[in-house]
Amino acid sequence: MKQKIMKALRPVQISIQKRSPEILTGIGIAGAIIATVMAVKATPKALSLMGEKKKDLEKEQLSPVETVKTCWSCYVPAAVTGGFSIACLIGANSVHLKRNAALATAFTLSETTLKEYKEKVAEKIGQKKEQDIRDEIAKDKITRDPVSSNEVILTGKGNTLCYDAVSGRYFRSDRDKIDKALNELNRRMMSEMYISLNDFYDEIGLSRIGLGDVLGWNIEKGFISPEFSYQGAEDGTPCLVISYLVDPQYNFFS
Repeated sequence: MKQKIMKALRPVQISIQKRSPEILTGIGIAGAIIATVMAVKATPKALSLMGEKKKDLEKEQLSPVETVKTCWSCYVPAAVTGGFSIACLIGANSVHLKRNAALATAFTLSETTLKEYKEKVAEKIGQKKEQDIRDEIAKDKITRDPVSSNEVILTGKGNTLCYDAVSGRYFRSDRDKIDKALNELNRRMMSEMYISLNDFYDEIGLSRIGLGDVLGWNIEKGFISPEFSYQGAEDGTPCLVISYLVDPQYNFFS
């Protein structure tokens, strides 16, 4: 019977663990509000105790120490609730930090494995065949995501049809201008140590994306190394597919 109950409660336990940061944050915010209300409600009682103490001591004003000694008990519930709220918020942040660290570790392991795999493939089949495979992958990307189903963004930096493999956007630009932007970003990275994906989009005239601030390149992993592949779009128009030998990293600035 106990095992059946534990088995039935397991999905609930998993759901709570998964949502623990949101739950702790919600409790923390609610607790802070309640603590404030409790402190406000305790104030009239504290003022009354201070009035009685003044009469007993025959004073017009109490000293800070006397005030604390007289009123502290009124604010204990609010203080306890406030402390609990702070603990919940700290706990939520701690869970987020642990999850982000685990995600960054998993991402790094996956990246290392993929890099080793690419190097071994190039070693086994040769650079020429490996490049042919990369070109086929680029072709597959624009085949699965045809230009006819997308808006072509006009950047004012050229008329060549381009496709960004990370954001999946078509735009008009120029190979020379893209190279110039990459050279400028790599120059900046030598002094700034890292460059975000959105920094790259700023340079080539594309709007920023949500992931663009958490993905980027760090000088420790090497410069931004684009991989260009000219492919034919569905209507036969030459399309410059842009991917990267060193993909933008998660948590690149640490």
